[in-house]
Amino acid sequence: MRSLLSLLLWTAGTALAGEYALLESGGRLHIDHHESEGAVVRLFTGGGSIEMNAAQVRGFEVEEYVAPAPAAPAAAPVPRHLSPQQLADAAAEKYGLPRELVRSVMKAESGFAPQAVSPKGAIGLMQLMPATAETLGADPHDPAANVDAGTRYLRELLDKYNGGLRHALAAYNAGPGAVEKYQGVPPYAETVNYIVRVEREFKKTD
Repeated sequence: MRSLLSLLLWTAGTALAGEYALLESGGRLHIDHHESEGAVVRLFTGGGSIEMNAAQVRGFEVEEYVAPAPAAPAAAPVPRHLSPQQLADAAAEKYGLPRELVRSVMKAESGFAPQAVSPKGAIGLMQLMPATAETLGADPHDPAANVDAGTRYLRELLDKYNGGLRHALAAYNAGPGAVEKYQGVPPYAETVNYIVRVEREFKKTD
């Protein structure tokens, strides 16, 4: 009896749905269902069943079943074998950004050159640093993956700074740490010039 009760207590943590037998002793056992037959109550679990005197059970409680939330549909992957501009447009659409903005960032970063590598080691069309690419789970040498990750990162930065484009661009270029340090655009000539180039290119499309 003890071993079977122990089994019932163990399965209580693993069963997904059913009901609870409320025992006179104060215990509460998770079961799949039960059957009553005169003075005997039979409790069923996935591991078998147990018979108990009906006087030992003061009642049953239906377990509420909460259906798991449906998984969000996966976003369509960025198509491969496209031109840099087409990759920018596809990623922009995927992450809800203006196409012209992503194109402007790409132009300022790499000049649309898939094999571009900066003196600091930034790679590809949107110039991802190896550590950033690893954090984003992307192969920076794969143009489609590079653009997808770069655009996703830009989207995250825009969300982080409540849509503040200059802050997001500064963080993309110099890192969020620099933006936090200076409470805004850091006074780096490279970063300031970068923002000006992106904004100038972006405004051409207005």
